[in-house]
Amino acid sequence: MRLTKHTNYAIRMLMYCASNTEKLSRVSDIAKFYNLPEPFLLKILQSLTKAGYVKSVRGRKGGIRLAKPAQYIGLGEVIGKVEDNFELAECFQAGEAECPLITSCGLSSSLRRALDAFFSVLDEYTIHDLANNQRNLNVLVQLEAATRTPFEPKTKVEAVAET
Repeated sequence: MRLTKHTNYAIRMLMYCASNTEKLSRVSDIAKFYNLPEPFLLKILQSLTKAGYVKSVRGRKGGIRLAKPAQYIGLGEVIGKVEDNFELAECFQAGEAECPLITSCGLSSSLRRALDAFFSVLDEYTIHDLANNQRNLNVLVQLEAATRTPFEPKTKVEAVAET
């Protein structure tokens, strides 16, 4: 199973917003942070807003924020709402399947069970869990902020004094 880029970055947008609770997030900042085109993120923002995960604040100092606390946004729920296709095999497809074994084959039930297990594990995590992982977004946000601070090399005297 492979998630689409749309779903991947939807989760990352939510993580970004969860890590940036002190102020509104701007799509332009998120696009720059992930090195993605803004129109792509705006499309994702529409689906996140429609699903009730993000609220937009209009105006000069506007932006986006989570519609509810990150600890109440389940990872499995987000993926289930944002990802458009979980057809693991022909028997998952809507409409008529061409397989002659569709009613008697164990593949369909096995794959359904695997998909249920996949979501069961994802349901154990929230956006809060992902965004507050020390090795995760908070560190990256701090690093990104640090890159905006001009680097001032130490003088030879300072470097020698530290040794």
